[in-house]
Amino acid sequence: MPEGDTVWNTARVLERALTAEVLTGSDFRVPRLATADLTGWTVAESASRGKHLLLRVTRDGEQPHTLHSHLRMEGAWRAYAPGERWTGRPAHLIRVVLRTARSVAVGYHLHDLALVRTAEEDRLVGHLGPDLLGDDWDAREAARRIAAHPDATIAEALLDQRNLAGVGNLYKAETLFLRGLWPWTRVAEVADLTGTVELAQRLVASNRGRWTQTTTGSLRRGETSYVYGRRAQPCRRCGTAIRKAEHSPLLAATSRAEGRLGGRAELEDRITYWCPRCQPEPAAAPPR
Repeated sequence: MPEGDTVWNTARVLERALTAEVLTGSDFRVPRLATADLTGWTVAESASRGKHLLLRVTRDGEQPHTLHSHLRMEGAWRAYAPGERWTGRPAHLIRVVLRTARSVAVGYHLHDLALVRTAEEDRLVGHLGPDLLGDDWDAREAARRIAAHPDATIAEALLDQRNLAGVGNLYKAETLFLRGLWPWTRVAEVADLTGTVELAQRLVASNRGRWTQTTTGSLRRGETSYVYGRRAQPCRRCGTAIRKAEHSPLLAATSRAEGRLGGRAELEDRITYWCPRCQPEPAAAPPR
């Protein structure tokens, strides 16, 4: 799943392509926005909020509006020059096309597309915790939110966007490895929650502005992560085989049951990776 840095980078792509430009056409290919037309509106800003994209538009005599989208697992935005072939994804995956005199922005396989008044953005993103790449980032507040649910696992807590916005499966796994935390450790048993979320923020921020994500400092293929995507490969620290497992079935069921934008409904990717030696299971924990 695209994580906070990828969404931030995508917002910058749209900013360069669309900001301060008047839309000469729009084509929404989702039922709820089938009659929407942004022709004549000016793109004022492209912003990210955790894993959410916010494209803000204005027009004389109208209240400012925001086009919201979420990439989930497969979504992507691409910018093209007028007349350039759209090569990003198959045409049947296109959900929205925005045109200006100098560029075309195409959204593929987007989720949670919504067009709302900008003053009502909180309906879509107000539930989110501090944004790891935002001006409002507050590690203590993120830690406070996590601590409010002491029986949650630390892996679950890092993925819950209501606690902090922008961590996905990759940064969750890598943060826990670097902190030496078993993914199923109860929040109440984590000694330094603030230090844990500060590390997650540094990892995400370190990849802002580039598309290759690394937590090791290397950009070479196969060397960009410590545990993520490395099942059965030797740990870079101790040589023990990296393990992979799903989060609890209960968490999966809860995600489906809530079925709403945000919170646990955003925990789509429930696979975790860890080193059983560097991230040992607490002695008192029940066997898995």
